[in-house]
Amino acid sequence: MPRKSASTEEEIEQEATEVTDSETEDLSRYLAAVLNYLSDDSVEEIDIEYLFDNTAGLREWWDQYRASNRKLIEEEIKESLSELSLEDLESIRAKIKEK
Repeated sequence: MPRKSASTEEEIEQEATEVTDSETEDLSRYLAAVLNYLSDDSVEEIDIEYLFDNTAGLREWWDQYRASNRKLIEEEIKESLSELSLEDLESIRAKIKEK
């Protein structure tokens, strides 16, 4: 199977990482809400559920981010398996079977 040219891969990656103005505005709003919450001196314990409940769209964005990040985590794990000892692999297998 022929390999894609480097420029094609770069173009695909650039298209995937482009962010619309609306997305930028949403991210700025989420960041502002989180920073306002964190900078509030009356907050003694950080409550992520409070942030999700009181910042419109933040929970949905977080869920989408986690879903897209999952694939990267899976790839990192696959790539590192060959470096693990047999004992480590058996331990991972046991943890997976417990679920």
